[in-house]
Amino acid sequence: MEKKQVLKRLYVGGLGHTVSKAELQERFGNFGRVLDAEIITRKDDQGNPMKTFAYINISISDADLKKCMSILNKTKWKGGTLQIELAKESFLHRIKTKTRIRHKLITSKFMSNLYTLCKET
Repeated sequence: MEKKQVLKRLYVGGLGHTVSKAELQERFGNFGRVLDAEIITRKDDQGNPMKTFAYINISISDADLKKCMSILNKTKWKGGTLQIELAKESFLHRIKTKTRIRHKLITSKFMSNLYTLCKET
C-alpha cells in the first residue's frame, strides 16, 4: 500500500551555526522529499551567531513524519541538539493561498454572470 504524502512545514531548532542547506536536505531527505529549506541565524550586537534554526518544507507521509521526529528530535548533530516541531504555515504562503482562492472565486462569479447574460440574450 502506497503512503500518502502531504506537505508539512517543520521548524528545526538547535542547529549548529555551520549547517548548510544541502546538509539539511540530505538529513531530512531520508524521510521525505525536501522541497525547500530556509536557514536563519540570529546574531548578537557584535555579529556573532547566537541561534540557528531552519524551516523545512517537506512532502512526507504521516508514518515517515513520526519516524523522522522519533529518530532525529533531541539528537546531537553538527554542534547542536535538534529540536523538531511542526511549524505554522509561512505568512507568504498563506497570503498566496488566500489570493489564489479569491481569484478563483472572482473568476467563477464572473463566468457565472457572463453565462447568465449570454443565456438571456
